[in-house]
Amino acid sequence: MNENLNLHKHISSQFNDDLERVKTSVLAMGGLVEAQINDSITALIEGDSRLAQKVRDKERAINSMELDIDAECATILALRQPAASDLRMLLAALKSITDIERMGDEAKHIASFALKLSEDGEAGAGYEEFEKIGKRVRKMTSDAFDSFARFDVELARSVVNQDRGVDSAYHAATEKLLSKISDHPENLAQDMNVMWSLRSLERIGDHCINIAEYVIYLVEGDDVRHSGSKDKK
Repeated sequence: MNENLNLHKHISSQFNDDLERVKTSVLAMGGLVEAQINDSITALIEGDSRLAQKVRDKERAINSMELDIDAECATILALRQPAASDLRMLLAALKSITDIERMGDEAKHIASFALKLSEDGEAGAGYEEFEKIGKRVRKMTSDAFDSFARFDVELARSVVNQDRGVDSAYHAATEKLLSKISDHPENLAQDMNVMWSLRSLERIGDHCINIAEYVIYLVEGDDVRHSGSKDKK
């Protein structure tokens, strides 16, 4: 199904405003979480406990935004009874904010691990790999939100395809860390904190894929989940 989007072309200007407000709110929430992700990565790499705590402190604001957007979408669904692309827009928004909130949770986890590593006062193994994967995940996050902002299917598909590189780098990094832990178990606590941080990065990438797939669904009406969409060009 390739029905063109027909947002912002309603008889009711209020309906137009409602849909635009939902989109703006989703992107605002995404922007806050993107900053959270960037700060958590920086906090761990640089051992910045103050920045890590700043990431943790944003959780309440993010949760509040999710609830507000959810309530706004529910009101529009009840009052406007949208169909076609308008309905897909609201469904994509509702699903996206769930993934965005979970991305924020993973950023908070990374910040918590950063605090523990900072308290230990020693760099664990895997920092170089964490920084490299963090760079990839930052790009995926930015591209996922940009694809939603512009309803850009090609960019959304590129996000899905970028996950291959993240997965490959993640598995290589964890294997390297496990080998290091086996040879030098005295640094187990620090190395495991890096390991779990890598896992959080990998999960953020998975949520980026979900958002990208919602964009494809929104624009094309095609649900590509579980359909081998990673192979699409």
